[in-house]
Amino acid sequence: MGYVYVNDNKEVVMKQGAIALVVLMVVGVAIQVHARPETRYDETTKTCRVLGDGPLEWESSVWGQGGKTFKSVCQSCHKRGNDKDAPFLWVESKTSKAWNRVFSKKYPKCAKDGSWQTMTMDQQLMVNDYLYRWAKNSQDINDNC
Repeated sequence: MGYVYVNDNKEVVMKQGAIALVVLMVVGVAIQVHARPETRYDETTKTCRVLGDGPLEWESSVWGQGGKTFKSVCQSCHKRGNDKDAPFLWVESKTSKAWNRVFSKKYPKCAKDGSWQTMTMDQQLMVNDYLYRWAKNSQDINDNC
């Protein structure tokens, strides 16, 4: 007659649970990665910008030129407690379509007063790519060109 040790069964169950948890995490990350928009139609240049592949995939990320320029140029004024009366802005302050409107219509005060002149057109496009890609509704993969 064989004996089953309770401690051995607990170890097996814990290992299986840990493996299942790791698999779920990997699947969750994979789904999250593909939930970002792959393209963005730019009204200013009348082009479809490919964000999901190639150089713009990197540049429209937090560590790319779009993210870095947003933080260094835009958030130098649009930060919490600023003295320039500029509203606080973060990536998720607007939807993807709203960020596109900001850059195509150039209606904010800072666009009109020349503050955007510190950025080249390429930098403005990359900031728009970054904000579009990571906006509050950027999980909607149907919101692209």
